[in-house]
Amino acid sequence: MELREVRSNARGKMKGFCNLCTECNGVWCAGQVPGMGGAGTGESFKRSFEKLKNIKLSMKTLHSATNPNTSFSIFGEKLSIPVITAPITGTKFNMGGSVTDEEYINDVVFGSIDAGTIAMIGDTGDSSCYVHGIEALKKSKGKGIAIIKPRENSEIIYRIKMAEEAGALAVGVDIDGAGLVTMKLFGQPVGPKTPEELKELIESTELPFIVKGVLSVEEAKICVKAGASAIVVSNHGGRVLNHTLAPCEVLKDIVKAVGDDIIVLADGNVREGADVIKYIALGAKGVLIGRPVIWGSIGGRQEGVKTILETIKSQLYQGMILTGSHSIEAIDKDKIIL
Repeated sequence: MELREVRSNARGKMKGFCNLCTECNGVWCAGQVPGMGGAGTGESFKRSFEKLKNIKLSMKTLHSATNPNTSFSIFGEKLSIPVITAPITGTKFNMGGSVTDEEYINDVVFGSIDAGTIAMIGDTGDSSCYVHGIEALKKSKGKGIAIIKPRENSEIIYRIKMAEEAGALAVGVDIDGAGLVTMKLFGQPVGPKTPEELKELIESTELPFIVKGVLSVEEAKICVKAGASAIVVSNHGGRVLNHTLAPCEVLKDIVKAVGDDIIVLADGNVREGADVIKYIALGAKGVLIGRPVIWGSIGGRQEGVKTILETIKSQLYQGMILTGSHSIEAIDKDKIIL
């Protein structure tokens, strides 16, 4: 399946929800939450796009990096690329409803596996969405990660146990969902966590625990102290709070402060292989990808998801050749110009 076909199909099925703009910059969809846009005027989404766009790659062609290794390992799982599919739910109110949540999560979990990587399953006010994700993890023999909304701790622990039974590689909470509008629509209480509450969640499971939605050095250090295995530097796609900093603006300082003590991943406006290189060069070990995978499922189902991810891999491979990067570990600050 060709990328152009996937995007064309998705555009036709997502009218009013996503225009699949030439630049996915948050302008057309500003304020569309629920939907595909950013909160309020969309400034957090738009800033994340602009700040990442303004980081440039340093092209280098006098070297021996002719066949770079794009592989990446996390929690004992070797992936073909340092790209994990982000946890997304709510196909009816966010994506137009041309696929069901059950169809979407199966497309994403198995399309990601087909491309040599893994997906995160998500949680939302409609409890069936998480259940569909758990069932997909069971069918995939646990090849995936469960991310849960910041509900009451007892509710989170209940869902952690479901993920354990499904054989998930890891679990976590997208703490930046604390004020998510879509949860309010379903009357589902979410909110911030104290360091003590976070520690309780981490200690409730033997699985690696991920805190998604960290945007400051202060909170990254809290996660380390609480015993988290990994954090995701993210502003939730700009969908929860207007006028935040972009993930790429704070990533370098976070990595400098805690990078030796915890796995640091990043999430925000990853649209092509060059974006992966930028985040890795800033210090992230890997990245999450969200909106393009939605286009993959809507425009081409499981095969479309695979097409999106394999396109990213191809772009990453070419970008590594043209920046002189033999491996993911070789992508450092010298590969970018700030």
